Amino acid sequence: MIHNGQKTPSPSSAGEFDYIVVGAGSAGCAVASRLAGDEGVTVALLEAGPHDHHYTVWTPIGIAKTAGHRGLRNYGYYSEPQSAMGGRRSWQPRGRGLGGSSSINAMVYIRGHRRDYDHWAELGCNGWGYEDVLPYFRRSECNERYAGRDDDPWHGGTGPLYVSDLRTPNPFSRRFLEAAQQAGVRLNPDFNGETQEGAGLFQVTQHNGERWNAARAYLHRADASDAGLNGGRKGLAVLTDTQALRICFEGRRAVGVTVVRGGVEQTLRARREVIVSGGAYNSPQLLMASGIGPASHLRGLGIGVVHDLPGVGENLHDHPDIVINKQVDSTDLFGYSMRGFARMFGEVLRYRRHRTGMVASNIAEAGAFVKSHPDLAEPDLQLHFTAAMVGERGEGKTKPPHGYSCHACVLRPHSRGHVRLSSGDMRDAPIIDARLLSDARDMEGLVAGVKLIRRIFAQPALAREGGREIATEAFGADNRNDDAIRTFVRTRAETVFHPVGTCRMGVDEMAVVDPQLRVRGVAGLRVVDASIMPTVPAGNTNAPAIMVGEKAADMIRNDAR
Repeated sequence: MIHNGQKTPSPSSAGEFDYIVVGAGSAGCAVASRLAGDEGVTVALLEAGPHDHHYTVWTPIGIAKTAGHRGLRNYGYYSEPQSAMGGRRSWQPRGRGLGGSSSINAMVYIRGHRRDYDHWAELGCNGWGYEDVLPYFRRSECNERYAGRDDDPWHGGTGPLYVSDLRTPNPFSRRFLEAAQQAGVRLNPDFNGETQEGAGLFQVTQHNGERWNAARAYLHRADASDAGLNGGRKGLAVLTDTQALRICFEGRRAVGVTVVRGGVEQTLRARREVIVSGGAYNSPQLLMASGIGPASHLRGLGIGVVHDLPGVGENLHDHPDIVINKQVDSTDLFGYSMRGFARMFGEVLRYRRHRTGMVASNIAEAGAFVKSHPDLAEPDLQLHFTAAMVGERGEGKTKPPHGYSCHACVLRPHSRGHVRLSSGDMRDAPIIDARLLSDARDMEGLVAGVKLIRRIFAQPALAREGGREIATEAFGADNRNDDAIRTFVRTRAETVFHPVGTCRMGVDEMAVVDPQLRVRGVAGLRVVDASIMPTVPAGNTNAPAIMVGEKAADMIRNDAR
């Protein structure tokens, strides 16, 4: 077969492979690459979107273009109106194209808290405790602090995913850390080490000042012997612009995937397994479009039921998030102004020459993991400090002036929603209803986050830079007006784009996959991505999704032996 002018592996018969992986996001790239590394194994990696060879993907500041706009590389979903948020629809960007959401995210490398994974094991997901998953985090990672070494107990130095310190941290990011210390938050140089709590600069998935998404890590690494989409792996066929329509079954066994490429519908067959890696929205969508899910919902859309699995699409949750903006007239900060454009012209030249400066920024450079109450066992809030003000999210919104902002998100949300089909056609957006803030405990977590951010902003390290907070006057200088803060949250809260859980792993009747990630009730089918997570990890979800792909590859190999 030929793909984008490049020869891809010829399977033993036309359109037949050992494994078909649907979705080239963070987990999909990892599992496909690892499986294809075995001698004689053929893998087809299907991606509905385009390749990732584009400046908006590989240039870190390109996030400003890709994450906020529906387009070629972003599905740009919206949720259903959220009743606890005044009927607003929540913006839900999702990566479309090689690398998935790792091509449009803020590149923050966070694994979560060890307690997250031990909790999964307590729920019956044997083999998913912290000590079980740590080797896969380490195997995937090439941390520049330990490059070429694998002797650190927490980090890897030889894996495919480059993890780096920021090359040119913004001066306001350092001021945020100083202010956090003044507010009583200790510094932490490594959120992924022995302890998570504290404030620090984030490490990022970058290499030499460029975004290092999952596709660069696993599909076309710089050191690959054969430059191309499959990174020199003879058994790997990477098929972009290939929309999966449905999984094909013979009885209750998955045997292939029907796709449309170039307007032509065809069926690819899998000798061993079909692996669904579409993420928290598209994985349950594909299962349901293929006849696996809540039977009454499928029949209502005229979809034949292969297996009644009521948990498909349930358990949707994400980190609810609130932002405090502060307008500051400084071109050290991102913003829209003539002075800012002049500054960025010089920064672009600097980046082209040295891969440093503001263009190399992930914008969300610093943050903290904190406890809203001192008696908690582990942090329950995460802060993201950004060297830019955050305007309304989604398309057609206003462009903010210079300033900075800080996000606070609830790390262990209680609200749960679901994903449903709008039709049986995978080309139609799914129905997303996260029921954000439907549990009052999440609201109170965001109220605590607002108070903490304002306390940090009031410290001398930031206050001496001047500026004014936006829309916080009603809170009072001492933050005592909780009702005003709750109103602010209801009118401005969003998510921080970490949806998980819709194909939940477990051992109960509502679980979609077992701890081996096999879809319950059928054969030859697994789900491998963030949708299998029973609960969202305490932090950004890109690194955990890659870990899932790494671990799944070993489980699949073991079953094939």
